[in-house]
Amino acid sequence: MSDGSIDLKEDAAARAWSMPLSEIRVADPLLFQSDTMWPYFDRLRKEAPVHYQAEHEFGPYWSVTRYNDIMAVDTNHQVFSSEGGITLAEGSEDFRLPMFIAMDPPKHDVQRKTVSPAVSPMNLQLMEPVIRERAAKILDDLPIGEEIDWVDKVSVELTTMTLATLFDFPWEDRRKLTYWSDTATASKFSPFYKGEDHRRAALFECVEYFTRLWNERVNEPPKGDLISMLAHGESTRNMDRMEYLGNLILLIVGGNDTTRNTITGSILALSQNPDQNAKLRADPSLIPSMVSETIRWQTPLAYMRRRALQDIELEGQKIKKGDKVLMWYVSGNRDETVIDNPNAYIIDRERPRQHLSFGFGIHRCVGNRLAELQLRVIWEEILKRFPEIQVTGEPTRVASSFVKGYEHLPVVIPRRL
Repeated sequence: MSDGSIDLKEDAAARAWSMPLSEIRVADPLLFQSDTMWPYFDRLRKEAPVHYQAEHEFGPYWSVTRYNDIMAVDTNHQVFSSEGGITLAEGSEDFRLPMFIAMDPPKHDVQRKTVSPAVSPMNLQLMEPVIRERAAKILDDLPIGEEIDWVDKVSVELTTMTLATLFDFPWEDRRKLTYWSDTATASKFSPFYKGEDHRRAALFECVEYFTRLWNERVNEPPKGDLISMLAHGESTRNMDRMEYLGNLILLIVGGNDTTRNTITGSILALSQNPDQNAKLRADPSLIPSMVSETIRWQTPLAYMRRRALQDIELEGQKIKKGDKVLMWYVSGNRDETVIDNPNAYIIDRERPRQHLSFGFGIHRCVGNRLAELQLRVIWEEILKRFPEIQVTGEPTRVASSFVKGYEHLPVVIPRRL
């Protein structure tokens, strides 16, 4: 870490602990871009675990920051609804994107059930050799002794290939998936954000492209790809255009951002913790545990939003019907009352899968096992090839309080095994 970023973190800590609680705005994308949100969450967990922020461009919101409180909200869909969206921002009335993660039962359950066979244990078993072959090729094509951007060359490439396979998407156009994902989630501080008209145009381009694929698949016998499943599924085959787009964006962002940012996060975490890197290289059987620890440490989606369906009290705070409630997974994953030494990166933790990154209850991430599979495979292949990967500069982080990720990470691979 450079001296400049140490100063930045010290300044953030001083501000976080001295400013009035009412002024703390943890949903500020710039805090995440500078990686300086941690002391604000530390203070909220300690002093205001259910915290009301009255002023925000997308309206007031409650922040729930402790592990057990987040679990209580996430598993209580009778009181905390997903209807209307999962982020702080909501589309305008003429641009609402319904998606099954932003629905309540029973509609949520039947739509989720339609796509879940794509990531069933049996299907993942069939996909593993394909993912391994692609991971091997990506790594074999990397230059030695030359600085590269790990995000672009490895993280984006592997996850985009896997996503293209799940959709049976035209291979030569697979980077469109990355572009649509980045555009859909970009905050106004992101280089991908060029205004709401541009975002809409990109998303309409997405749904038009996928409508062509739908029309092909609906006239063919059912197959195992996600488009065919949606086109033939009883609960999804009559979706209107906006609901189709909503579910596409859910599957694209869920399949792209989370895994890609954890792959990059694993390189960064092991670079910052050389003792853990040495431990992993001495004992590759720790890879699955390291993967789970990285998913906790990274928390690739920082929060999910719910809306209260009735007045309810939580930690002594009165949440009113209609209020937005943000479950800050990124904070719950650092809750010292539940996770031992939570700010440390420890790849052989006793309970490495004790984290909130995939959510809980009916909305638990449908592709969580696929994410773990991709991360396990890429690391098995890395350890066969490279005795070290050197991070050569600070990462460029995404300016978003929702997607906690990386735009760039410069690395050099000095040699092959």
